[in-house]
Amino acid sequence: MAKGFFFDMTSCIGCKTCQIACKDKNDLPIGTLFRNIVSYETGDFPTPGVFHFSGSCNHCGNPACAAACPVGAMYRDEEEGVVLHDAELCDGCGNCVTACPYAVPQMLEEKNVVGKCDSCVSIRKNGNPPQCVAACPMRALDFGEMSDLMAKYPDAVSVAELPFMPESETVPATLVLPKKLALEEEAQVIVI
Repeated sequence: MAKGFFFDMTSCIGCKTCQIACKDKNDLPIGTLFRNIVSYETGDFPTPGVFHFSGSCNHCGNPACAAACPVGAMYRDEEEGVVLHDAELCDGCGNCVTACPYAVPQMLEEKNVVGKCDSCVSIRKNGNPPQCVAACPMRALDFGEMSDLMAKYPDAVSVAELPFMPESETVPATLVLPKKLALEEEAQVIVI
């Protein structure tokens, strides 16, 4: 039973409401994000393009972060179908931070432990969607069983198929309905 996220890039306006909702729910310090919006540009004048990507933990089927954790603090919870982190076990070594090809786990310096998206497992146990999904004004995010998401969004592709994502063997559980221009090789991060 694998669970994961769906992201509709064609609907996302880059407002960062999902990012802010996640940061607020997790009470994260400045500079730490468990969900991050990155904007990209493609093309040149007179035909430039822009798209946004809302990224979080991909709750991989073969998580590199869990394989790198020497104390078992980072693990795939088969019952929940997601990758979770136990802060009580974490020794703050940071192996998971460097192992994740998607740069998801974040070192929480003040606590000397790692943190990451847990898909709002405590909120979901009460029958509600993850905070980022609930907050999105464009309804560009969804969460659920991967088989259900694939059936609901048949035109979506794995996040691993996007050219701006790193290659990995982690089997990410995130589906994306991409803008056509997001599939072009020359996309560059917009730095403001």
